[in-house]
Amino acid sequence: MELDLLVASYDKSVGASLSDQWDSIVSAFEKQHAGIKINLERVPFNKIDKTLAQRVEAGRAPDIAQSNVFAPYAEDGRLYNLSQLFDIATQADFIRSFTEAGTVDNATYGIPFLASTPRLFYNKELFRRARITGAPTSWDTLREAAEALKAIGVKTPYGLQFGPEAADDEALSWLLAADGGYTGELAEYDFATSANIEALTWLRDKLVADGLAGASPAELDRTAAYAQFLQGEIGMLIAHPVLMGAADQAKVPYAHAPFPKKDGGAARPVGLSDWLMAFERNGHRKECGVFLAFLYSGESAMTYGGGQSALPVTYSASDAATGGSSEQGLSAFIEQLADAQFAPVNMRSWPAVRGTIRTDVSQAVMKGGDPESVLTSLDDSAVKADMEAATT
Repeated sequence: MELDLLVASYDKSVGASLSDQWDSIVSAFEKQHAGIKINLERVPFNKIDKTLAQRVEAGRAPDIAQSNVFAPYAEDGRLYNLSQLFDIATQADFIRSFTEAGTVDNATYGIPFLASTPRLFYNKELFRRARITGAPTSWDTLREAAEALKAIGVKTPYGLQFGPEAADDEALSWLLAADGGYTGELAEYDFATSANIEALTWLRDKLVADGLAGASPAELDRTAAYAQFLQGEIGMLIAHPVLMGAADQAKVPYAHAPFPKKDGGAARPVGLSDWLMAFERNGHRKECGVFLAFLYSGESAMTYGGGQSALPVTYSASDAATGGSSEQGLSAFIEQLADAQFAPVNMRSWPAVRGTIRTDVSQAVMKGGDPESVLTSLDDSAVKADMEAATT
C-alpha cells in the first residue's frame, strides 16, 4: 500500500533546508518495510499551511502532513491522536512541554517536529570593544550593554525583531520575561495585562526611544536580523540555534546565554515547532503509525533533530544529541526545552491572532505608541477571531 506524505521545503537562507533529508529517511524506511511505499511531496514552507488546507477542503487530505496548523483539523475530528499512532513508551518519550502544546481537548494530535527554542546571542568582539563583561542578566544590564555598544558605533545594539516575519516570537520572549504572555490561567487569550503593558512600555521607553534597537525595529525581520548579526551590525539579539552554524561559517565570534528576566535571572524560553499530523480519512492508521514510529526512532530522530537546524523532540534523542562532543553546543538549547512556553498553537483561532500580533505589536513600542491600547486591541481581535473560528 501507499502513504501520501506532504512536507515543507526550505530555501537556502539562514535556517535552511532539512528537506533533503527526507529522501534518505524514506529510502531507509522502504527498505525495512517493503509493503509500504511513501509518496513524498514537497511544498515551499511559506505555502505549506495553505496547500494543506486546500487539500483537506477538497477531500484529498494526505495520510501525513507537516504544518504550522493542526488545531482546526483536530477539532473537526480529522486526525489520529498520539495514543492511536504510538506505543506507550514512545508517547512517554516525547518532551512533555511539546506534547502539551500539541494537545486539543485532552488528546495530543500535533506531533512535534523540527523544534527550536531561542537564546540571547551576542558578538563577543563587539562586547570586548565596548568593555562589556559577560552576557546581560537583567533588562537593566541589557540596556547598559546596548548603550555601551551604541557608544562604539554599533548600528543596532539590540536587534528587536518586530518585523512581520516573526514579531509574535520576539514579543512573546519579552512578555514571558516580565511574567506575562499571550494567555491567562484559563488558557484563554489575555493580552492587556499589567505585566504585558509594563514589558512593552519598557521596550518603548528604555530601548526603542534611545535608538538602542536600531533605526526601524518594526521592519526588522528575523532573516534580516540574522544577516546583520553576521555582518557585525547587530550587537545582540534573540536567535535560534541555526544561527550558530552560520556564525561559525562566517567566523563571527559569538556566545549565547538565557534571555534575562526583567529583574534578573533566566526567563522562561519560547518553544517553537512545526507539527506532523496523521489524517483519518484514508483509513491507514496502522501504516501511519509504523512510519511515524520509524521516524521518531533513535537514528532517524537524530537525523533531523540534533543538528543546528532543529532540536530533538524526544528525551532519548535529546540525551543522544548532548552526549557527543560535536553536539555540545546544542546542550544549552536542549536543556531549555523542558521549560519551553508555547504560543497557543492548539487554539483554532491562533493563525488569525498570530497574524494580527505580527502586524500590530510593533505599534506599541514606537515613538508615541500606546502599549495598553495596542494590547486591548489585540484582546478585541482575539475575541473576534475566536467567534469566527467557531463558525468555520
